[in-house]
Amino acid sequence: MALNRGLGLWLPPLALMGVIYFFSAQPDLSSGLGFLDLVLRKVVHFAEYALLCVLGWRALRTRTSAGRAVVLAFVISSAYAATDEFHQTFVEGRNGTPVDWAIDSAGAAAGALRIRAVSLRRKAPA
Repeated sequence: MALNRGLGLWLPPLALMGVIYFFSAQPDLSSGLGFLDLVLRKVVHFAEYALLCVLGWRALRTRTSAGRAVVLAFVISSAYAATDEFHQTFVEGRNGTPVDWAIDSAGAAAGALRIRAVSLRRKAPA
C-alpha cells in the first residue's frame, strides 16, 4: 500500500512534465490571436510551473521536511524549465529563451511562495 501511495504522489508531477514535453515538441502552438496569444501562453506557462512546483513538493515532502521539499521542488521545476527551453531549440518553428525560462521559474517561485504562505498560516495561533 505504501508503494502505491508513493507512486501515486509522483505520477501527477511526472505526467505534467510529460504534457509540457509534448507541447514543447509541437512546431507551432499559435492560435492566431497575435499579442493576446503570446500573453495567454506566458500566463499558462507561469501557471503550469507553479503547479509543477506544488505537485513536486507534495511528493517530496514524504521524503524530507516540508521546508526542504519546497526548495527542492522549486529547484527541480526551474531546472525542468531550463531543459524545456533547451529542448525547444531543437524543434523547428520553436526557440528556447532565457526570458521564457525566467517566466517558468517565476511561476515555480509563486508556487513555492504559496506553499510557504499556507504553511505559515496553518502554524499561526488562532
